[in-house]
Amino acid sequence: MISSEHTVSDSSTLTGWVKSTYSGGDQGECLEMARGHARVPVRDSKAVSGPALVFAADEWAAFVGAVRDGRIRG
Repeated sequence: MISSEHTVSDSSTLTGWVKSTYSGGDQGECLEMARGHARVPVRDSKAVSGPALVFAADEWAAFVGAVRDGRIRG
């Protein structure tokens, strides 16, 4: 696994992936995050061996809160 501070090049090397409850139906527009890590990895569910972005827990919580509150829309 090659990584930098904000990315992991092969997200399949990580465990604990769960699909976002905000991901819509069967259109293939799904976001997954991996639980159980010090930082929060996030990937496109269609690219399980592709890269993941990695966020600090407080950054991810702020993003999820903004989506939930309608300040960010898809």
